[in-house]
Amino acid sequence: MPEPAPRHNVLFLCTGNSDRSILAEAILARDGDGRFRAFSAGSYPQPLAPEALALLAAEGHDTTGCRSKSWDEFTRPDAAPMDFVLTLCDDLQSEGCPHWPGQPSVAHWSIPNPCAVSGRRERELAFAETYRALRERIRAFIATPVVRLDAVALKFQLVDGERRG
Repeated sequence: MPEPAPRHNVLFLCTGNSDRSILAEAILARDGDGRFRAFSAGSYPQPLAPEALALLAAEGHDTTGCRSKSWDEFTRPDAAPMDFVLTLCDDLQSEGCPHWPGQPSVAHWSIPNPCAVSGRRERELAFAETYRALRERIRAFIATPVVRLDAVALKFQLVDGERRG
């Protein structure tokens, strides 16, 4: 009987961990087919955007346990080692991320902040577009033959996927 494929830990980061990274965590948790463990965090955690929770519920995601977390939770010695760290917020590029235990592949997916949009209907549309963009990139990520790629090739594919996305 073949050995089960390893589960890969993936951490999605945004400054506030209130919208994009929460959406990404939920999408990968559901669509990752058990091959991935999804996490999210932020440098300055903020309350969850109500639009993010409403959208996740409307898309059939379980929002039980959704919470904003500090990235400090994932830098502790007892934290699960990450295989991939994906930043979604351009602000993190200037902040500089902490050192992650192990040697995860790190890539940046530039996703516009839906919380920056004003107007109720416009904001709902921005959240829907953010969800669509994240789902598309995550599906491409899931389809990547992770176990066959070395860290350099994988990082190139992750970043290249951002350019095409």
